[in-house]
Amino acid sequence: MEIEEGYKTIFGIKIYYKLYKTGSNKKLITLHGGPGGSHDYLIPLADLANYGINVLFYDQFGCGRSDDPKDPSDYTVEHGVEELEELRKQVFNDKVVILGHSYGGLLALAYAIKYQHNLKGLIVSSGLSSVPYTVKEMQRLIDELPKEYRDAIRKYDSLKDYKNPEYLRAVNYFYSQHLLRLKEMPEPVKKTLEFLEKRKTYEIMNGPNEFTIIGTIKDYDITDKISKIQVPTLITVGRYDEVTPNVAELIHKNIKGSKLVIFEDSSHMAMWEEREKYLSVVREFIEEVYKE
Repeated sequence: MEIEEGYKTIFGIKIYYKLYKTGSNKKLITLHGGPGGSHDYLIPLADLANYGINVLFYDQFGCGRSDDPKDPSDYTVEHGVEELEELRKQVFNDKVVILGHSYGGLLALAYAIKYQHNLKGLIVSSGLSSVPYTVKEMQRLIDELPKEYRDAIRKYDSLKDYKNPEYLRAVNYFYSQHLLRLKEMPEPVKKTLEFLEKRKTYEIMNGPNEFTIIGTIKDYDITDKISKIQVPTLITVGRYDEVTPNVAELIHKNIKGSKLVIFEDSSHMAMWEEREKYLSVVREFIEEVYKE
């Protein structure tokens, strides 16, 4: 196995990538969340290279180590889809499996609607097809929080005071239940969150936090289009996921023949919370689609 990293020029800007090369025909492209995160927190997926799977990580436009888009109107899912297609052509120029996590799952679905002829398979991991429905589900999770946190979130949300210490304390409690249920945050996850803070993409496309989505993707909903997807599809979600099992179920229901796996001890980051189990589910799926 060798690791290749560097930049590809896509639509006139530099996009960072890291490729774990194995020389086999199995190819996986990973799509990080945010929007505005970085590939770092997805690094457990690099372990798949030990099983002969080529794994490509990249930082999307305006994320991580990549450049901002030249045109401010490019902060869209559609632009992300075309960027992914260009990257696929430049690196593999072959059919691939894509794995999108969180917002990356939305991006993966949008890509599959337009380019499924380039896919061997699709993995939507804690992903979504509808931002409004996901926000509704997250609000339900907020309703179920202990009163002090719920009240703080409601109060400062209505005041749009997203930097208030009381509010941030409540947000962090929500994250400890529904984003990552580990005592210690792994370094690669911290790294992604640092990029999220530092770059402006999250703020532009998403908003101030995970459940206050007021950015460019706020009305995005492709649920009525995903039934077009006919490639083998795996959907995974954590039992305590902020992008809830109901959201996963909605995707599952609309993609014929898709498989849904729920990780019972995970929230939003099963690749860390139940690492071995998660990787084995993903690996089996990839091996299966390359047999066909």
